[in-house]
Amino acid sequence: MNLVDDIISLFYPRLCAGCNISLVKGEELLCLNCIADLPRTNYHLVKENPVFQQFIGRVSIEHATSFCRFDKGGRLQHLLHQLKYNGNREIGHKMGLLFGYDLIESNLYGTIDAIIPVPLHPAKEKKRGFNQSAEICKGLSEAMNRPLLTGYLNRDLYTESQTRKGRFERWENVSGIFSVKNCEVIKGLHLLLVDDVITTGATLEAAASPLLEIQGVKVSIATLACA
Repeated sequence: MNLVDDIISLFYPRLCAGCNISLVKGEELLCLNCIADLPRTNYHLVKENPVFQQFIGRVSIEHATSFCRFDKGGRLQHLLHQLKYNGNREIGHKMGLLFGYDLIESNLYGTIDAIIPVPLHPAKEKKRGFNQSAEICKGLSEAMNRPLLTGYLNRDLYTESQTRKGRFERWENVSGIFSVKNCEVIKGLHLLLVDDVITTGATLEAAASPLLEIQGVKVSIATLACA
């Protein structure tokens, strides 16, 4: 089988999604150099980190972290673009795995009961074909050995893109657009709420708020990147 794999690789080389060079045996999707070069924040090791501080006075969360810094034009932006707009769902799973392996080494995230993605509106998810945050959650769930909960947090209103909006406009655009169903299932759980990128935190604040209204629920936040 190794000989067959080698022959196939001659004609259809496996390329790194980050730098486009050929992968060697043992590498999957990303080469070791690209993994090592990811601009990790290590915020998962520090309670009062810049991501957590964004939510102080806005919503009562337990912890917050981002895996990497979002550098414009950098490798992570390239990977996220492939995930969101080129449909490369494997990138979400791979990055979620790497992120999850970091989180399980942190005492701050040891009490997480379940992982829940920030949902897309059904119309947007149908158009894209998947929710990129849910793909990240699949990797997190596998690495952390925690269940992935989908279908409980819902996005009820279709909103405009947040990309070109200011802080207040972002908050106004997403305020009150999320709701929770089957509240009994998540009562008393410590949930890890996950999105791909955090800029002002408006979307995550809006998503966490209805979850925190459920009896006994605690929310921590994790994103793949912070802008």
